[in-house]
Amino acid sequence: MEWLTDLVYGTGIGHSVMLLCLCIVCGILLGRIKIFGISLGITFVLFVGILMGHLGITMNSEVMHFMKEFGLILFVYSVGMQVGPGFFSSFKQGGITLNLLASAVVLLGVGITIAIHFLADIPMETMVGILSGAVTNTPGMGAAQTAYQDMTGIGGDTIAMGYAVCYPLGVLGIILAIVLVRFIFKVHYGKEQAELDAIDNSLSNQAKLYTLEICNPAIYGHTVAEVAKLLIHRELVVSRVLHASDGSMEIASSTTVLNQGDKVFIITIENDLDVISTIMGKVIDMKPEEWYKKDKSLISRRIIVTKSELNGKRLGELNLRKQYHINISRINRAGVDLVARPNLVIQIGDRLTVVGGEEDVRKVEEILGNSMKRLNEPNLITLFLGIFLGVLVGSIPLMFPGIPQPVKLGLAGGPLIVAILISRFGYKYKLVTYNTISSNLMLREIGITIFLACVGVGAGNGFVDTIVNQGGWQWMGYGFLISFLPLLIVGIIGRKICKINYFTLMGLMAGSTTDPPALAYSNATAGNDAPAVGYATVYPLTMFLRVLTAQLLIIIFC
Repeated sequence: MEWLTDLVYGTGIGHSVMLLCLCIVCGILLGRIKIFGISLGITFVLFVGILMGHLGITMNSEVMHFMKEFGLILFVYSVGMQVGPGFFSSFKQGGITLNLLASAVVLLGVGITIAIHFLADIPMETMVGILSGAVTNTPGMGAAQTAYQDMTGIGGDTIAMGYAVCYPLGVLGIILAIVLVRFIFKVHYGKEQAELDAIDNSLSNQAKLYTLEICNPAIYGHTVAEVAKLLIHRELVVSRVLHASDGSMEIASSTTVLNQGDKVFIITIENDLDVISTIMGKVIDMKPEEWYKKDKSLISRRIIVTKSELNGKRLGELNLRKQYHINISRINRAGVDLVARPNLVIQIGDRLTVVGGEEDVRKVEEILGNSMKRLNEPNLITLFLGIFLGVLVGSIPLMFPGIPQPVKLGLAGGPLIVAILISRFGYKYKLVTYNTISSNLMLREIGITIFLACVGVGAGNGFVDTIVNQGGWQWMGYGFLISFLPLLIVGIIGRKICKINYFTLMGLMAGSTTDPPALAYSNATAGNDAPAVGYATVYPLTMFLRVLTAQLLIIIFC
C-alpha cells in the first residue's frame, strides 16, 4: 500500500491533481448552501482550500503555481470572449461613467491604505499585500513583490502573507458591499431586468419590422433600386411588396416598381424610420403575420452561417438575392437583430432570416451551411492563439516617466484584453471566434475553480498562526475596510446619483476590485450578461491602475 500512501500524502503530480479535484468538489457542494437566501457559490472552493492547507495537506509548489495561473488565464479569457462583441458599444453607452467610478474605487482604496500605514505604523510592503488581498488582485501583489525585490534585494514575504490573510475576508467584503447596496435601495430584480430589456429594445441599431403604404407621388413608377439611392445612408431592406392594383405580392427586387397604394414590408432601425416614411409613405398597422398569410408559397426561415469560408465576407459578396430570388431581411447576432445591409460582414453563428420560395431557400441553406454539428465543434485554434497573444501582451513591460520599474498587465490583464479584441475584430483576420455558450461557460468555470483552489491551499499553511500570533486579525480588519468602504461609497453614488442599473453596478463593483468570485456571484444572481459586461468594461483600466498603484506605493514609501 506504499503507492497509496505516496498518492495521498506525497507531493507528486498525481497527489496534486487529486487534492485539487477534491477541493473543488467539496467547495462546489458547500457553495449550494444558502444563508439568508444568499449563497457564495464557488467562492467556497477558496475556503475549502484554506482549510486543507491549514491541515497540512500540500501540493507540489510548481504544479500549484502553474495551475493557479493557467486557471486564471482560462477564466479571464472566456469572460473576454463572452462580453467582447458588446464591449465597445457598452463603453459608448455609459462606459466613461463606469470607468470613472471604478477609478474612484481604486483611489479610495489606496487612500485608506496610506492612512492605515501612518496611523497603525504598519510597513508599507505589508499594507500593499493587505491592499492586494483585500481587492483580490493577484497581479498587483506580484508586481509589488517584484518591485520590492528589485529595490531591497530581499523577498517581500509579508506582502504575500498580507495578501493571503486578507483575501478570504476581502471576497466577503466585496460581496457584502454588493448585497448591502441592494438592500439600501430595495432593489427588485424583476424591475432591473425589465429596465435592461427596455434599454435593449430601444437600441438605435436594433432592426425592426414595419409596413409602409406608398403615398408619395414623387416615387410613383420608380423602382426599389431608385428609391434606395435616395436613402443610401439609411438602414433599409425592402422585403416584400403587396401591389394595390391586383393584390399580388412579390419578393422585392431592385427592379420592383412602386406605385400609389402599394404596401411594402421593410426592415430598418428606429432612428431612420422618420426619414424613410417621409420619402416612401406612411407607416400603417399591418403585422408581419398578415404578410405571411397573404402568400403561402413564400416561407420565412432562419438559417445559421456555419461554413468557415464565409466568415468575414460581406453579405453583398454572396449575391444570394439575385441568384435565388430570395430576400434576407435581417441578421441575428448574439441576440440582436441587425439590418441585412449588403456591406454587413457576416460571422460564424449569425442567423439570417431568409424569405422566398421553398426551393430557393433550401439552396441558400446549402450555401450558408446551417449545420448545428459544425457549431458544436470547438474552435481550438482561435482559443490557444488568443491565449498565446494574451500572455505575450501581458508580459510586455511598459515604461512611464518617473517610475523606475516597468509596469505589466500580467497574466490576467493581457488575455482579457486580447480576448475582447479577438471576439470583436477576429473575423477581419478570418479567425472563427464563435463558441457555444456551454463550451465558453465550461472553460470559465473550470478556470475560476482551479484558481480559487490553488490560492486557498497556498494560503492555508500558516494562515491561523499569522492571524493569532502576528496580528493577522488586525490585518483582516484593515483589509475589510479597504475592500468594503470604497465599494459601498461608490456603489451608493452609482445607484443614487448616476442611476446605474443594479446588474451593471454589480459588474462594476466586481470589476473595480478585479474579483472573479464576486463576478461569479454576480452572474449567478443576475442570471444575465449585464454584470459580465460591466466587469469587462472597467476591468482593463482597473487592472492597470491596481498594478500601477501597488508598485508606486512600494517605490514611494519603501
